[in-house]
Amino acid sequence: MQDPIDLYYWPTPNGWKISIALEEMGLPYSVHLVNIGKGDQFKPDFLKIAPNNRMPAIVDPEGPDGKPISIFESGAILQYLARKTGKFYGKSERERIEIDQWLMWQMGGVGPMAGQTHHFLTYAPAMDPPQVLPYAQDRYRAETARLYGVLERQLEGRDYICGDYSIADMAVWPWACLWERQEQDISNFPNMEKWLARCKARPALFKGREVAADSRQAPTSKEAIKNLFKTKAE
Repeated sequence: MQDPIDLYYWPTPNGWKISIALEEMGLPYSVHLVNIGKGDQFKPDFLKIAPNNRMPAIVDPEGPDGKPISIFESGAILQYLARKTGKFYGKSERERIEIDQWLMWQMGGVGPMAGQTHHFLTYAPAMDPPQVLPYAQDRYRAETARLYGVLERQLEGRDYICGDYSIADMAVWPWACLWERQEQDISNFPNMEKWLARCKARPALFKGREVAADSRQAPTSKEAIKNLFKTKAE
C-alpha cells in the first residue's frame, strides 16, 4: 500500500479541491492543518514546501522517480494526482486538453474573481477601519456572475464540465458552491444548480469537502484578518 500523501490544508475552496481529489482517487493522505488565520502559512517549514505562502500543498513520499516530491498550487496538484493515478483526466489527449483549459479557466478566472468577491463583500467591511467599497463589490460580483454564465452555457446538455467527471469539476465546484456568499442569483444558472447538486451527491466529494469542517469559519478578529491578507511574515 502506498505511503500517505502529506496534505497541507485549511478548509477553504482551494483546500477542498485537493481533499476532494484525494478522496475521489482513493489515495491515502495525512492532513496537516495550516491555520491561515493564525499565520501558519508564513512558518519557515511550510515555506520550504509552498514558497508562495499559500495552501494547499502536498508532499508525496512516492514521487515520479520513487523519491519524495513537494507540490504547491492547487491546479498543479490536481494535474499531478490525475497523472499519478490515471483517473479523472480524460481518455485521450483531446479530452485532456479540454480538461486543462477548464482547469486553467478556474485558476485564472473563477477562483480569483470569486475570491475578490468574498474579500470585498465579507472581509473588507470587517477591517479596521471598515472598507466598504461599492465599486469593488459591484465589479467582482458582476464578474463572478459573468463567469457563471460561461459555466452555465458549457453545462448545457452535459452532466459535468467536460462531459465526464474530471479534475475540472473538482476545481470549480468548491468555489461555485459558495454562490450565496458571492451574492449570486442561482435561478439565473439552472444548469449550474443541477451540476452543483450532482457533484455534491458524490460520496467522495462530500467526504473531501468535510475534512476539518469544524475549523472553517470566516476570520472576524482584527488579528485573523491581518494574518489572512498580509503578504509576508513579520
